[in-house]
Amino acid sequence: MQLETLVIQFQQKDPKAFEKLYNMYAENICGVINTIVKNSDISQEICQDVFIKIWNNADKYNSSKGRFFTWILNIARNAAIDEVRSKSHKNSKQNLSADYFVGILEDSTNLDHKTDAIGIKKFLQDLKSTCVQIIEMLYFKGYTQKEASEELNIPIGTVKTRNRSCISQLRKNVLN
Repeated sequence: MQLETLVIQFQQKDPKAFEKLYNMYAENICGVINTIVKNSDISQEICQDVFIKIWNNADKYNSSKGRFFTWILNIARNAAIDEVRSKSHKNSKQNLSADYFVGILEDSTNLDHKTDAIGIKKFLQDLKSTCVQIIEMLYFKGYTQKEASEELNIPIGTVKTRNRSCISQLRKNVLN
């Protein structure tokens, strides 16, 4: 069966079409969610919620705006980011050991091996510690500027200014 026909049947609330699409995409969608959330149980739960959401909003999919998989993927990505930013997710992290919170820039299993090949670590080492801290929070740990402001106990304007100047300095380091 062609995907277009399957999607039309799905939009007409055909449970068999739902089942086929779920079987086609669930593993990939859950994988993307798990990449963001980093917890397989929560990822599975979010994945289920995403498929319920697309079922309830199937009429909102428009094939002229993009592929069906991309539509689902965007919904899943947004749901995963919402989960990471939620208070309940952050509260669940409070009971983890201090070893879990070792900075991502210092964690040899995360950033070093993945980015050392492209040399990001050496560019970050040339930055001030405040720059590394801001970049780490905003770009590697997924904090919003407001959350970083609250965490660092500094005004949000300061976070924005530091972020802008640190990224400018990082660009200069990369170009030199």
